[in-house]
Amino acid sequence: MDNEFLDRAQLDEKEGAQEKKKKEKEKKAKKRKEKSGKPNAVVQILNGDFLTKEFMLNNLNFIFFVMFLLLLIVGKGYYGKQLSKDVLKTQTELDDITSDYFESKAKLEEITRRTELVRRLEATGLKETVNPTKVIRIKKEK
Repeated sequence: MDNEFLDRAQLDEKEGAQEKKKKEKEKKAKKRKEKSGKPNAVVQILNGDFLTKEFMLNNLNFIFFVMFLLLLIVGKGYYGKQLSKDVLKTQTELDDITSDYFESKAKLEEITRRTELVRRLEATGLKETVNPTKVIRIKKEK
């Protein structure tokens, strides 16, 4: 259809129709911008509009919610620090108790050695036997 012959009148009508469509699109875009009315939050912050009384009153619930979240974040930080301190304290206590256990176990092994027992019982008159122990086994008849 590109090769068709067009009259000047038909060509003017097509151009006029295209211009009308462009104007309508521009009007719709302007209406959309006018409907929103308020600029977005970033523009409000840059303009300083967020400091006005009207903005603060309209968004008071949101502002309180954000403050509450900030308080929760700060509280969570302190709670985390407290937990880490408690874990370190418990770990040092566990290390102390473990070292006391190993020390007591070593002392018990030292005290109950055979040579140490023989030395301590010499005063009472008990002596270590020289003969090995013998086991007597009795066979039961079925």
